[in-house]
Amino acid sequence: MVKNDKPHFGLKEHASVDTRYGFVLATEITPASFYDSPFLPLCVARSCHTDNPIEKVYADQGYFGKNNREFLNLNNIADGIMRKAVKGTKLTPYEKERNQAISKVRYIVERYFGISHLHNNAFRAKFTRMIRNAIDALFRQMAFNLLRGTRVIKPA
Repeated sequence: MVKNDKPHFGLKEHASVDTRYGFVLATEITPASFYDSPFLPLCVARSCHTDNPIEKVYADQGYFGKNNREFLNLNNIADGIMRKAVKGTKLTPYEKERNQAISKVRYIVERYFGISHLHNNAFRAKFTRMIRNAIDALFRQMAFNLLRGTRVIKPA
C-alpha cells in the first residue's frame, strides 16, 4: 500500500494456539489484502503435530464461512467459529450467546497477539520481504512459547 508517497507493507498473522496452556502451535504470514477464511485449514493442518488430536477450533468472525465449517465437519473437529451477520440477516439471540461463549475461550489466542504487539512491535512489518517477516514471526513464536513454558511448568 502507498500512503503519502511512502510504501507501507501490511501483513496478517494467522496463529493456531493451544487453548489449554496458550502455546503457539503454528503461524502463517499473509499479505493484509488476503481474506482470513482460506487460511483456517492451513493453520489447523500445521498444528496437528501434537500427540493430542484437535477437538475444537475457536476462530473469530473472519474465518466464518461454509467451506471452513465443512472442513471441520469432515475432520471430526467441533466448530467454534464465531458467527457473523450475513447480508440481509441478523444474528439470532442464540448466535450472539454462542459468540460470547466462544470469546471467553478465544482470549487465550488473542493473548499471543497482544503480547507480540506490546513487546515486539508485531503490529508493524519490520521487513519488506515476506520470508524475513515469517522468520521474525517464528522467533516471536518461539520466544512466546518459552515464556509460556516458564509460567506453565513450575519449578520443583
